[in-house]
Amino acid sequence: MKNIALILLLVFCFNGCKSSKGIVTKKSEPLINTETEVDNPNSIIEEKVITTPETPTEITNSKTDSIINFAKQFDGVSYKYGGTTKKGMDCSGLVFTAFKSEDIALPRSSKDMAAIGNWVDIKEVEKGDLLFFATKRNNREINHVGLVTDVRPGYVEFIHSTVNAGVIISNLAERYWYYAFVQARRIL
Repeated sequence: MKNIALILLLVFCFNGCKSSKGIVTKKSEPLINTETEVDNPNSIIEEKVITTPETPTEITNSKTDSIINFAKQFDGVSYKYGGTTKKGMDCSGLVFTAFKSEDIALPRSSKDMAAIGNWVDIKEVEKGDLLFFATKRNNREINHVGLVTDVRPGYVEFIHSTVNAGVIISNLAERYWYYAFVQARRIL
């Protein structure tokens, strides 16, 4: 019994030594069934930490959402080779312009974009990542890029500009895009 009390005291001390600057903690419901074990003094209570908006993760998420929302403003815009405006846009122009809206400089071509950032496994893709494709028959050279807008298990949605349909949102599970996929990269 003394050992358990000592362990609990040590755990409490280590958790109590963390800096709380900018952090608000709130006790939540016990992790165990409270109806049967309410009197158990060893019940573990989970703490939820709510951070201030100044954390790097939240700033990144905010930038990511801003970039995606900016890109979605071009949904339906017709394709124009080299275009970067609502009068016409190509795939790399869409990504280039969306990132530029948050003062993030990217190369102008999809092939050059594929050489920056960090490679990401397709199973670990997140919103804001870039997907690269090779759409020419019998050629695996990257010539197309899309911006991930939504990710769920088995579902990766991305916005891009195609020659036939202009700026659209597609799903990586679509047969054409699935087979044309080459790699994913993370810029943010």
